[in-house]
Order: sequence, then C-alpha cells, then structure tokens
Amino acid sequence: MKLAFVGLGKMGRSILEGLLAAEFLPPEAVGVVDRDPERTRELAALYGVSPLDYSDLSRAERVLIAVQPKQFPAVAERIAHPQVGYLSIMAGVSTAVLARKLGTRRVVRAMPNLAATIRKSTTALTAPREAVEVGDLEFARGLFKTVGDAYELPERLFDAFTAMAASAPAYLAVVAEALADGGVKMGISRADALAFAADVLVATGELMRLKHPAVIKDEVASPGGTTIYGVAAIEEGRVRHALIEAVVAATQRGHELGEEE
Repeated sequence: MKLAFVGLGKMGRSILEGLLAAEFLPPEAVGVVDRDPERTRELAALYGVSPLDYSDLSRAERVLIAVQPKQFPAVAERIAHPQVGYLSIMAGVSTAVLARKLGTRRVVRAMPNLAATIRKSTTALTAPREAVEVGDLEFARGLFKTVGDAYELPERLFDAFTAMAASAPAYLAVVAEALADGGVKMGISRADALAFAADVLVATGELMRLKHPAVIKDEVASPGGTTIYGVAAIEEGRVRHALIEAVVAATQRGHELGEEE
C-alpha cells in the first residue's frame, strides 16, 4: 500500500482522481478509509482502489489526511504509527502539531485549492528535515503536481498562502459575480454576463503569466476612455483595500485555527 487516503471529501477525491489519471500510482497501490464503512466501500469500488479500515493503515507507506481540522485529534488517535509517513491538507494544523499527534516527524503539510477539481490547483508544501530526507516531500511534490502546480514554502508563510491562494477562488468568484451583476444591470442576460466574466478572468490570469498586473491595466486603460473611468470607480469603492484586508483577515483566522488546535 503506497498511499492511503483518510477522508474523501471534495478535495480528497480530487487528489485521488488526479493521481489515478496521471498514473502516479496504480489503483492497487492506493487505499481509502472514510468514517462510514459503507461509503468507504462505495468509493473504493468507484475508483478501483482498496477499501480500508483504520487498523489497516499501519501497513501503508504513506497516509494522506483529508479531514476537517476539528476532526483531527480523534482521527489521529486511530491512525498514528511511527513508521508511516503522513501528508496533511488540513488548514491551520502545523507540522509540529502533526508530528506530536502522529508520533513521527515524517509529516508533510500541503495546501491545495479548489482548482484541484480541474487539475489547476496551486499547492504549497512544507516539511521537517526528517520528511525531506526519507523522500516524503519529494513524493508529495509529485502527488500534488497531478492536480496542478506545487511550490515549497517556509511554514511561517503557510497561513498567508492559505488566505491568498487557497481562498482566492472564493474572492475571485465574488468579483466575477459582481462583474456579471454589472453586466445584467446594463442589460446583458445573466447567462451571457456570467460567461463573459469567466472568460475574462481566465484570460487575464494567462496574461498575468506574461505581464505585471499594472502593465495590463495601463494597456487597457487609454486616456479619457471607458476603462479608466471604471478603474476610478473601483478605487473609490476601495475594492483593492477590501481584497487586501480579506487576505489579512483569512491569515489571522488561520493563526487562530492553529492556536485552537
């Protein structure tokens, strides 16, 4: 058993689907366990992997923990084995807490985002030296590249990364919905307005791989034209400030989750 999944919510299933599609591991080398044994069997059959019980996890080389942070203390008591490597996608749970609860320093902390569902995630990774030395971090890098891009970050920046990149789909969805509302207000149909907003966000993201955001803004905003009037309205509404504060607030909440744990 190369990898066992504990928890198969939306993110856990996305990672499982990504690794199987990329043939990162064969199905027979992967197992899953969920709180409901019947659901475990159903999902295992759906993906062609092995259904497991918590008692089976001691024979897995690595375990991916994909449960809610509040569930972790109870789950840790059932899955802790000193010879197993662990990967966690739980927000706010530090590698120090993982190591203490699981009884090993072979822990990797990962933070993907919702785009993993379409294999476009931006995932941050961090790990103690022990996990690096035995190849757990390298394994995690390969695993999360099956659902997008993976970057290594110092753990002190993890809450900020979570607040920015992991939470960003929600922020940008609000921006897209607001743009569509503006289009509807001006007479565009709801379906068309949503399609236009989605297309523009995707295209702008691609442009930002080539140009600084300020350059893109300056190239679109011609003197005395429509765009600069729109930009002025955005600045008057303090949209830029609101997005900055969203990252700050979410970072602070990440700190709080870690302290609660």
